[in-house]
Amino acid sequence: MKTMLNHPLLKSALLATLLGSATAMAGETKPAPMAPEPEPESKFSGTLNFDYNTHFISYGFDVWGDGNDLSGGTFNPSLELTWKLPAGFSAILGTWWDVNSKVDSAIGGNIQEIDVWAGVGYTVGDFSVTALYQTWNYASETEDILDIKFAYATFLNPTLTIHNRLDEGASGGNDGTIVQLGLSHSVETGPVTISFPFTLAYFLEDDFHPASTDSGLGYGSIGVTATLPLKFLGSEYGDWNLHGGINYYVTSDDVVANFVDDEFFTANIGIGCSF
Repeated sequence: MKTMLNHPLLKSALLATLLGSATAMAGETKPAPMAPEPEPESKFSGTLNFDYNTHFISYGFDVWGDGNDLSGGTFNPSLELTWKLPAGFSAILGTWWDVNSKVDSAIGGNIQEIDVWAGVGYTVGDFSVTALYQTWNYASETEDILDIKFAYATFLNPTLTIHNRLDEGASGGNDGTIVQLGLSHSVETGPVTISFPFTLAYFLEDDFHPASTDSGLGYGSIGVTATLPLKFLGSEYGDWNLHGGINYYVTSDDVVANFVDDEFFTANIGIGCSF
């Protein structure tokens, strides 16, 4: 007696099933591995600096009257934080401190001044504009400032800062406006970046600084700075660098009226971090 497996119809059906399965298996492809999703771009950045400066120069004015003496320095830590906003805008917060023992502090310890600022920035392509409202706290009073800065990232990186003093505080001068032009060119020499900054400032009002009498060109400066990245520290906690430089100032006796020297050198050295 023949088994059912030998039945012609059953054998045909079984053969068709096997062929169909083999064809299906041959046509199968493994799914492509999924590419890892890129890490989202951070909306938060900042800079932190710990600087030692031989002078405190505020828009051409030699605040501590050091002149050409490079021996009596001041410690100036600073921090600025930036948050990216939609449509090219950003929000900015920052602070800068002046710490030394030159005079008795009205704030406490050796802290002579604490500046804080907040503002917004806008960037489109290589062009940017920043508006910062600042309060400079020293000598038991507050000097209020509004700075508008235009910048263009190109060969000489030109900047134009419109510095507006809204409240003179303990400055000893009057309210007014300074327009400052800045230029800077950088070159790479191995791991070191060398920059050559230049500034020129015009005072729109008389008596901006104490004992000054005229408006007009107030000061100019030219310098050289060097920045060395500290790559051995890694980047887990930001990109650290060692930086320093020298600047030469020429000031107008009538517009700025520095008490010691109208022409002088300044120097600084510091460690910084960007994150």
